[in-house]
Amino acid sequence: MGVAAGPIRVVVAKPGLDGHDRGAKVIARALRDAGMEVIYTGLHQTPEQVVDTAIQEDADAIGLSILSGAHNTLFARVLELLKERDAQDILVFGGGIIPEADIAPLKEKGVAEIFTPGATTTSIVEWVRANVQQPAGA
Repeated sequence: MGVAAGPIRVVVAKPGLDGHDRGAKVIARALRDAGMEVIYTGLHQTPEQVVDTAIQEDADAIGLSILSGAHNTLFARVLELLKERDAQDILVFGGGIIPEADIAPLKEKGVAEIFTPGATTTSIVEWVRANVQQPAGA
């Protein structure tokens, strides 16, 4: 995976009923300040809305912030929709209150990385830069 020719485009989303978005906004700003193009979807998005936005915005990645405990369902649905829409080239990562025991199964389903409380914005920015792959000539 290489460095993108243009800015990396990331959709940052708060799926489900979770109403706490401070962390998502902090990550969105950190990615923006690092030179990425960030589309923040706001609160209470459905997986369908998140995937629609990512495809419409030609995103390279989707970052999901989930604190509600519905991470297994919401991540799985986003991945399923990306597969249905032939958009599996969009990398999915996330963070929030996700138990350690759930991280490996989420990764097995296709979530590229999970950041738990205490992860630094620098580590997230560096991970996105190192792992987002854009098409040649982007």
